Amino acid sequence: MYKLLVTFFILFFSYSLSAKSKNFLFILVDDLGIKDLGVEGSTFYETPIIDKLANDSMRFSRGYSTCQVCSPSRASIMLGTYPARNGITDWIGAKTGIEWKRNGRILPAVNGAALPTSDITVAEALKEGGYKTFFCGKWHLGGKGSYPEDHGFDINIGGFDRGSPPGGYFSSYKNPKLKDGPVGESLTLRLARETAKFIETHKDEKFFAYLSFYAVHSPIQTTQKLRQKYVDKAKKNGLVAKRFAFDRVMPVRQFQDNPVYAGMMETLDKAIGLVLKKIDDLGLTEDTVVIFTGDNGGVSSGDAFATSCLPFRGGKGRQWEGGIRAPYYIKVPGMTSSKSFCSTPATGTDFYPTILDLAGLPLRPKQHVDGVSLMPLLKGGAISPRDLFWHYPHYGNQGGEPSAIIISGDKKLIYYFEDGRCELYDIKADIGEQNNINKSHPELANALKKKLDAWLQDTKALIPVKDKRFNLEKEKKQLGHAKNGQLKRLEERAEKYFK
Repeated sequence: MYKLLVTFFILFFSYSLSAKSKNFLFILVDDLGIKDLGVEGSTFYETPIIDKLANDSMRFSRGYSTCQVCSPSRASIMLGTYPARNGITDWIGAKTGIEWKRNGRILPAVNGAALPTSDITVAEALKEGGYKTFFCGKWHLGGKGSYPEDHGFDINIGGFDRGSPPGGYFSSYKNPKLKDGPVGESLTLRLARETAKFIETHKDEKFFAYLSFYAVHSPIQTTQKLRQKYVDKAKKNGLVAKRFAFDRVMPVRQFQDNPVYAGMMETLDKAIGLVLKKIDDLGLTEDTVVIFTGDNGGVSSGDAFATSCLPFRGGKGRQWEGGIRAPYYIKVPGMTSSKSFCSTPATGTDFYPTILDLAGLPLRPKQHVDGVSLMPLLKGGAISPRDLFWHYPHYGNQGGEPSAIIISGDKKLIYYFEDGRCELYDIKADIGEQNNINKSHPELANALKKKLDAWLQDTKALIPVKDKRFNLEKEKKQLGHAKNGQLKRLEERAEKYFK
């Protein structure tokens, strides 16, 4: 009798948990730096709503995107596979092979043009499980024939082949998948309202709402009111004389005080608040899992040079922690408690099996082969130790170098395809990756390199080849230009915001 009662309560608790956790709101922010949030240490940007969400969630202190640029990371979330395995290793549309016209030592490897049609996305898996599926915002995972509606989403608003908003962040949008709003309407707020509308319409169904903001990708734009607010704040804090430092091949922002970017962050925070309030107003808070993450590091170099990722080195497009660390929050009603922290490394491939597990649907290990369910961690347990991998056989617009990475515990090995050199870092003791211990720990470096080589072979990763067109003298001139002229112009441009 006792065993029967225990079994009954276990089954009842499991049923109640699955019933409370039937809906999913997945929030993906473009180019969001891990240090762009107040909860993660920013004192200039104001993100109280996201901060509260983080504090109400299981917050992964070592959350990673699977790539330092957008399309590969997005594909990994959809498919549960690493970029090296699914073939999307750079942003879709980037030049590769002989079409690459810049002066580089290698030819970037071929890049996938769309999600593989043979793969089953997380949206398709949930749709088969009875979910109403909704996509809103940035897609950048293929053109016509490979839009969200072609990969399991019942509704698509705003998702097409472009990676940045062609009309900018205020209507008119020039987006074939999004009707224009009133002149001057905020794109970020519009996407939030569309998501809230979907949730209200389908409040009595199981839903999977995937809100993929174009923000805070360039172009950086905000209202005059918000810009002035943060100009005043920066001046009150005390303006700095030097905002940029040169690192390897390009200047990198060292300080957060861009008032336009700060305005974008505040609008993003407000937009997320609109959706969360709708969920709360509808009485769905206890029924909805909320996941929040970013697709790569913040833009500290290249594009608008908008933010700083310090103390992490680099940012979007680059191979160091600033390029691949991402906010990684999972809120599960009845499971995660206030201010829950997890130091176990997690990455973009893990969302797929975790969502299926939380939904009570069968896992698909042949599909999400590179991901694991984080359910044990969400319950306060553990998962088996594992290594994490990256493969980026391309040059980043932000100064990233063609490389492959393995992280094993607290050790990180970066292998560079240009010349075969390796960097080895202890990212626990040296989070800024300033002390390359490759030569002082040759046995460890060799062991990690063997693991990395085996993984590249297992995934059938495409390896770049030498570019016979490379000109050493031209490279020297390019570096000199970046160290001198570009660095100076960036400082002058940043200063103009405050005059």
